[in-house]
Amino acid sequence: VQLVESGGGLVQPGGSLRLSCAASGFTFSSYVMRWYRQAPGKERELVAQISNTGSITNYEDAVKGRFTISRDNAKNTVYLQMNSLKPEDTAVYYCRANLFSGAYWGQGTQVTVSS
Repeated sequence: VQLVESGGGLVQPGGSLRLSCAASGFTFSSYVMRWYRQAPGKERELVAQISNTGSITNYEDAVKGRFTISRDNAKNTVYLQMNSLKPEDTAVYYCRANLFSGAYWGQGTQVTVSS
């Protein structure tokens, strides 16, 4: 199982980024996928999740209306579109897959929101 995040970077407040998580080694279309983030000195928190078909999504209150999770099962990839970014969104963002064999994490991608 491998999860590889990309798309992070430095962005000004109010800007946008699109994160990607490319998955391999399991039947991607069978599993819920989740994005988490961890800011310095804080615990890792769930940001958004999406059902295996993409029909159901859920978001942390702090990102509702600004972030959109989506997936392309043909490409084995889950995305996180982040708009209207705020300094408090600064964190390392991780994707996660909970499989029958256990939970798997990517290596993370840094998002820094600063002027």
